[in-house]
Amino acid sequence: MLMLFNADHPQTTQIHALCERLMPLYLDLLKKHQIEQTPAMHNMLETLYLPLSSWVAQQHQSSPVVIGINGAQGSGKSTLTDIVKHILIEGFQQRVVSLSIDDLYLTQAERLQLADDIHPLLATRGVPGTHDVELGVDILNHLKSASDKPIHIPVFNKAIDDRASESDWQSISGPVDIILLEGWCVGARACNVSALSEPINELERNQDSDGAWRNYVNKQLATTYRPLFNLIDRLIFLEAPSIEKVIEWRTLQEKKLVDSSANKKPDVMSEQQIRQFIMYFERITRHSLETLPAIADITLKINDEHQVCEVNLHTR
Repeated sequence: MLMLFNADHPQTTQIHALCERLMPLYLDLLKKHQIEQTPAMHNMLETLYLPLSSWVAQQHQSSPVVIGINGAQGSGKSTLTDIVKHILIEGFQQRVVSLSIDDLYLTQAERLQLADDIHPLLATRGVPGTHDVELGVDILNHLKSASDKPIHIPVFNKAIDDRASESDWQSISGPVDIILLEGWCVGARACNVSALSEPINELERNQDSDGAWRNYVNKQLATTYRPLFNLIDRLIFLEAPSIEKVIEWRTLQEKKLVDSSANKKPDVMSEQQIRQFIMYFERITRHSLETLPAIADITLKINDEHQVCEVNLHTR
């Protein structure tokens, strides 16, 4: 079992009891996320998800707590967030809101303006500089204030590459206990400027030869994004084994998108398009793999088979 408390701790008994009660919910969540229901996956409810959720619940004391969840594309952060959210609600009676940094993307028009003003690569959503950070700070501050006033949280529609209309936004009412903020760059640190001088992939060599784009992105991470990430109370990091595995897992995500679309074939990327897309995120992803294991409160090390093989809890 993931030992976030002593073996004789009273919550160990609680975990066993919760496992039996929450197993039907857990199996439904595995089905929702198209995860094969193997004995090993069944066992992970008790060995990983319940202890992790228990640890998250313990972080909430008298005021709302923000838990950041960082992981590369395809690492499983959205699945982890959804499972932990439901366990916290059903098993630990916590009031939980989950947010994705993806839903803070600037509108298409705003990104096209950035592309005109600063660099053409900023038309593509994803990297620091393409999110409405001020909106994110306002949302987290509102949720952390334990206000009972409703707040509207944006939804980004990736099918149209634009923010959904406000009528489709989430509406959250009443105070919450736990806020889960997930995203590939959540809590990431900026690189040393000297490390930006040489391109690291084909995208940077061919479309950012003078380094203007990567320097802008890095500066955004060092400045504009700090007020948002400083609101994170605890950070969980999913540590992928390599960039090649990130590409493989992101390709699997596309396949799942096809398989889950019953009525029409979605507009999905080929493996080559995925490789090109990952290049936008490669520099920060590599830097996060180097730096976040020493910064995160919990690091979930993932093996080549896409399973959590090691858990490191850092006591502060």
